[in-house]
Amino acid sequence: MRVLHTMLRVGNLEKSIHFYTKVLGMQLIRQHDYPDGEFTLAFVGYGNEYDNSVIELTYNYGKTSYEMGSAYGHMAIEVEDAYKACEAVKVAGGKVIREAGPMKHGTIVIAFIEDPDGYKIEFIQKGTIEYPR
Repeated sequence: MRVLHTMLRVGNLEKSIHFYTKVLGMQLIRQHDYPDGEFTLAFVGYGNEYDNSVIELTYNYGKTSYEMGSAYGHMAIEVEDAYKACEAVKVAGGKVIREAGPMKHGTIVIAFIEDPDGYKIEFIQKGTIEYPR
């Protein structure tokens, strides 16, 4: 088994695709419109779906916003340098909600940004976290 994708409902598909591709540097892997179902799906990620987990952006016709539930936390992306990644997000018009720096109770360097729909995305600086083997 493996994780295939995570689905996020978005209020403006074009704005979300722009954010994930231009601000975060992902690729638009595929997009398909389902007029009978009144929704469009767009898959974005850092590599093909065969070898990588991706994000499914779901736009439901006529729906421009969603309530953020209290159960959703964030998704995490490993970055080479969290400080530079935050600066790049700002330059590209993205929103940094927690600047890069060590965790309050640790040494892992993290930052948080927000996508156009308010979903939180954590940057974790490569080399500052040890993964169990």
